[in-house]
Amino acid sequence: MGRPRLIILIRHGQSEGNKNREIHQTVPDHRVKLTSDGWAQARDAGRRLRAMLRPDDTLQFYTSPYRRTRETTEGILETLTSNDPEPSPFDRSNMKVYEEPRLREQDFGNFQPCSAEMERMWQERADYGHFFYRIPNGESAADAYDRVSGFNESLWRQFGEDDFASVLVLVTHGLMSRVFLMKWYHFSVEYFEDLRNVNHCEFLIMEKNKDSGKYILQNKLRTWSGLRRERAAIKAKEEKEKGEYPKPEVSPVPPRKWGGCPEGCAHSQQFRIRGDLLELRQHDEASAKAGLSYGGTNGNSTVASRRTAGRRTLNNSDDDSDDPRGMVPTIDVTKAREEVISSPDGPPSFISMEDRIRHNSNTPKKSSYLHLGRDFGGTYSGHASEEDLSESDARERLAKRAARVKMGDRNGTALKGSMTVNGNGNGVGKHTSRHAHANRLGDAPSHSDPDQDHGSDDGSCEAEEDMDKAEKEERSVRGSVY
Repeated sequence: MGRPRLIILIRHGQSEGNKNREIHQTVPDHRVKLTSDGWAQARDAGRRLRAMLRPDDTLQFYTSPYRRTRETTEGILETLTSNDPEPSPFDRSNMKVYEEPRLREQDFGNFQPCSAEMERMWQERADYGHFFYRIPNGESAADAYDRVSGFNESLWRQFGEDDFASVLVLVTHGLMSRVFLMKWYHFSVEYFEDLRNVNHCEFLIMEKNKDSGKYILQNKLRTWSGLRRERAAIKAKEEKEKGEYPKPEVSPVPPRKWGGCPEGCAHSQQFRIRGDLLELRQHDEASAKAGLSYGGTNGNSTVASRRTAGRRTLNNSDDDSDDPRGMVPTIDVTKAREEVISSPDGPPSFISMEDRIRHNSNTPKKSSYLHLGRDFGGTYSGHASEEDLSESDARERLAKRAARVKMGDRNGTALKGSMTVNGNGNGVGKHTSRHAHANRLGDAPSHSDPDQDHGSDDGSCEAEEDMDKAEKEERSVRGSVY
C-alpha cells in the first residue's frame, strides 16, 4: 500500500486534569484518567471515524502512553468495531495499535505546585513565549518538537513498507498535535504561538493528494489573532447599532518583571566580590560618571590602562593563604603600562622588560645546540644532544670529527695500506681490496687515490680493526640512525 491516504490526529477526551487542575498536585500527569464526559467524547469519536472510512480501509493506531490517551483509544475502538446497530466492517484483530512515548504530552515537571504558582508560571510563559519557555523540572515546546521530529522520521521509513495501513490514526495531546503539524508543514514559531488549542477528540485530517503525493490539511486552524479580530468586529458592530463612537483609550501597561529578584535580592549576603575586581569596577564607574572613556581619550584602551596607579599585588582570600600560587612578585603597574609586552600566542602581559630579563638571568639555561648533518636535516640527527658542553666546545669537537671523516678515518688514526716494491720499483699494494670507508653521506674519502703512499700491512690491519670498532659504535644507540 505504501503511504496512507489519510493521517488523522485526535486529541484525547476530557480528563480530570482538564476539569480540576489542582489534581496534578497529587496525581502524576501520566496517570490522570478520563472523566465520564471524556469517555463519551471518545466513543463519539469512534462513530465519526467509522462514518468517514471506507469498508476496505486498513487502520494503524499510535497512541501516547498516558492513561487519558490510552482510554481515548479504547473508547474509539469500542464503537469503531461495534456491531450495534449494524455489523462493522472493521475487526479489532486486524488493527495494529502501538504505544509511542514520543507522542506523550509536554512534561510540566513532576507534581505541580500550588494554583497561584502555576498561574504565575502560565503568565510568565505567555510573556516569554510558549515555544521556547521551559517548564521548571519539565520541558519546552521546542523539546517536544525534537521528539516529534524523530517520530516523523520513523513514520517515513515505515511508509516505504508495502503492507502499511491505508489510514494512520495518532491519538495524542493538544500541544503535541500542534507541534506535529508545525514540524510537518514547517510552521514558524510565531504562527505556532498564535495557534489555539485543539478541542477534545477533535480530528485534524491530513489527506494525500493523488497528483502531488503531498498531504493537505483539511482543517482551518483557529488562532488567537483571529479571535481578537472577531471580537473587535462584534464590538464595533454593536457600537454602530447603538450610534456610539467612543474614542479608543490607550492605557500604558507596565511590563511585568519575571527575571532578576522580584521579591528582593539577598545574593549579596552570600557572595563577596574580590577586592581587585571591586576596585576596578569602582574605577570604571567613576570614569563613566566623569564622562571619560576607559583609559582617557583612547576608546580602545587595554585593561592595564583602566587600572589605578601604584604598586599592586594579587589579593587572596583567607581560605587560600597557604596556597603557593599566592606567592607572587610585586608588579609596578605604572611602569608596566609604559612598557607592555604582548605575546603573539596569549593575552597582553603586564610584566616589565626589566622583570623579564631578571627572570631569564636567574633561570639556568640549557644548550639548544644539536648536531646537524651536512644537509642541515636529519642525516646526523641520531646523535644525542651534548648538553654538558658549551656551544663553542661542541662546534670545535664537530669540526675535528668532520675533518677525520673527510680524511677517511672515523676513529682518529691514520689509514695507510701495506705496500711492497716489485722489481721495476713500482709500488704494488699487498692488500689492494682494503680501502677507507665512505662517510655517512656516501662520499668517498679524499685520499683514496691508488698512487698515494701507504704504510705497512700491520698498520693497515690495525686501522681496519679500528674502523670496524668505530662502525659498530656508529650503529649503536649513540650513533647515527644510518
